[in-house]
Amino acid sequence: MTNTFRIGVVAPSGYAADPAAFARGLAHLRSLGHTVQDFSASGTRELRFAGTDEQRIAQLHAAARDPSIEIVIALRGGYGLSRLVPAIDLKLLADSVINGGKRWVGHSDFTVVQLALLSSGAGTYAGPMICDDFSREDLSDFTQQHFWQCMSQASVRVQLPVHGNPRVQTDGTLWGGNLTMLCSLLGTPWMPAIKNGILFIEDVNEHPYRVERMLLQLAQAGVLDRQRAIVLGDFSGYKLTDYDNGYDFTQMLSYMRERLSIPILQGLPFGHMKDKVTLPVGAHCVLDSSEDSLSLMMSTQSVISAK
Repeated sequence: MTNTFRIGVVAPSGYAADPAAFARGLAHLRSLGHTVQDFSASGTRELRFAGTDEQRIAQLHAAARDPSIEIVIALRGGYGLSRLVPAIDLKLLADSVINGGKRWVGHSDFTVVQLALLSSGAGTYAGPMICDDFSREDLSDFTQQHFWQCMSQASVRVQLPVHGNPRVQTDGTLWGGNLTMLCSLLGTPWMPAIKNGILFIEDVNEHPYRVERMLLQLAQAGVLDRQRAIVLGDFSGYKLTDYDNGYDFTQMLSYMRERLSIPILQGLPFGHMKDKVTLPVGAHCVLDSSEDSLSLMMSTQSVISAK
C-alpha cells in the first residue's frame, strides 16, 4: 500500500461491544499513515444502538459535509439504519460521492445506505468495517490487501478457485449486499431498479429455508428476472436439526437453480467472515465462471447510474 487517506468513522447502527478493540482498529489505520477522524462519539449508547437516531444521522451528515474526508468506514453493522433512512439526507450523501469523490464503505446493515445511494446514482463499496475487520488481533492479509487495492486502483480483478459452478460469461452492474436488508427495502423508494445486474448477496445465522424464502421473495417481486447472474457470498452461522430431514444449503441451492432462469454462482469470499473482498457497488463488472474458477473484473471508479 502506497496511498494514504483521510478516513472518517461513523456508527449508524450498533456500538462497539469491545471498546479496546475499536481503539485498536483506529490505531491500526493510523499506523499505516492514514489520518482518522472519529465521527461516532465513541462509547455513546442508546439501547442497542450507537447513540440516538438523531445522533447517528448527524454522524453521517457530518462525514458527508467534511470535504477533507476521502473514505467513510462504518464502525459495524447490527441493526439501526432501517429506522434512519427516511430522515437521512441522501442528496447530501450522494453529492459527497458524485461531486466530492467520497467513498463510503461497509456491509451488513450498511447495505441500507448503499442501496439507497445507488438508487440516487451514487456508488459505494461493500467491504470491511472497523469492528472487526480492522480491529481484530489476527488481521486478514487478504481482506486488507484487497481493500487498499480497491481504494487505490482504477480496476481490480478477483480470481478464485471455486468448484461446481455453471459456465458463465457475462457483464453488468455489480450490486447487492446483505440479503435480509435487500428484502427489507422491497417496495420502498430506496430499492434501486437495476437491470442487467450481477447481484451479490450474503447473510449470517439464516437457515437455508429462510434464504430460500428471501430469494423467492426477490424473484416473485421481479427483481431477479432483471439480473444476469447471482453470486453467493458467505452464508454461515445457521444450525440444522433432525426436522430438516436432509434439507440443507446444498438442497436449497439446487432447488433455486432449477427454479430460476439466471445462473446462481457460489464461492465469493464476502460477508460475515474474516477473509473478504471489497466490492464496488454500482460499478461495471465482468464475470467469468467455469467448473473450477470464478473471476470478477471490477471497475472501482466508473459508477453506472441506477436510474
